[in-house]
Amino acid sequence: MFTVIFGREGCPFCVRAKEVAEKLKTDRDDFNYRYVDIIKENVSKADLEKSAGKPCPTVPQIFIDQDHIGGFTEFEAYAKAELGLYS
Repeated sequence: MFTVIFGREGCPFCVRAKEVAEKLKTDRDDFNYRYVDIIKENVSKADLEKSAGKPCPTVPQIFIDQDHIGGFTEFEAYAKAELGLYS
């Protein structure tokens, strides 16, 4: 399972999303992720919205195996329910 986290520097929820992804990477053999800084890599909100198929007013925006999960709150809930985070 491969996760992509789109975020930006100075975003506390982006930092938390990376922390969750690091924990999952450590705890699971089938999890890996990439963090994309949208400013440094010139990814626009329009690009994110096109990929997600809906408005993306905030970061982070997180995709697992190319499926849009949402922001940090949705990612953490998904990780708890489906990936055994904190169990």
